[in-house]
Amino acid sequence: MPSGNPDYETFQLGNWELESGSSIVNAHIAYKTFGDRCSPAVVYPTWFSGSISDNVWLIGEDKTLNPKQYFIIIPALFGNGQSSSPSNHASAKPFPTVSFFDNVRAQHRLVTEHLGVKHLRAVLGWSMGAGQTYQWITQYPDMMDLAVPFCGSAKTSLHNQVFLEGVKSAMLAAKGQSSAGPMRGAIDDDGSDIRQWTEKEKEVGMKAFGRGYAGWGFSQAFYREQLHETHYGYKDLESFMQGFWESWACSKGKLEVFPSIWGHWAGGPGDCLQDLKWLDGHLKDFFEVRSQEGQMK
Repeated sequence: MPSGNPDYETFQLGNWELESGSSIVNAHIAYKTFGDRCSPAVVYPTWFSGSISDNVWLIGEDKTLNPKQYFIIIPALFGNGQSSSPSNHASAKPFPTVSFFDNVRAQHRLVTEHLGVKHLRAVLGWSMGAGQTYQWITQYPDMMDLAVPFCGSAKTSLHNQVFLEGVKSAMLAAKGQSSAGPMRGAIDDDGSDIRQWTEKEKEVGMKAFGRGYAGWGFSQAFYREQLHETHYGYKDLESFMQGFWESWACSKGKLEVFPSIWGHWAGGPGDCLQDLKWLDGHLKDFFEVRSQEGQMK
């Protein structure tokens, strides 16, 4: 258990060799489990910027991911602030480049060596959690019965890279730096030594990141219908930008289309009860159908 007794555990990985050829010194992966270890296991990875607690909305005794029926494992991405991340990394050097391959390999070790799980009923995830789900399928194809990636892709599209460049550049501007390009870090224009972010730079940068994300996290229809007022209760757009998006940023098989105007946020983290009901119902049907097919073999 990490210091301060937060609501998750950690598994020490040692010096974790990465696909890029570099490594994370004294790496660890954060995780939380629900249910009995003897039950069929489900891996449910976190998403981009998401904490472990952000995945809990889809778990409950009244849902398909029922802890009384499944042993549910939520592993945190490297870089999310709970697993090894720039914010808790002991080295003064920039945090190394980490891939889905690196994350899933660490998750596989957590699941098999530390938790003693030899086979999974399912792997599922939203957004970047979906990307990890696709990676699980290709990296360990015999490890699971089912895979349910939702609101995500196996590879980051060029359009998504453009979006991420925008919010990354807004964040870096607070430190007076420019982006080195898609899927890369920052340019140190003056060749100065690496320095840590000041608290003010962090605040300004993350608030800018949140405002940039506001146009992507929810759809045009969401704002046109003014759901930021009628659903979330904000008095106007600016209070929503500050109270929701800035606060959020600073804190941190079968294709189905969500019948929702919420945009990407429809797939999580459960703020819209109609979307939650729709997704949980599809998960229930998918799990049951595949169980029946397995019994007929």
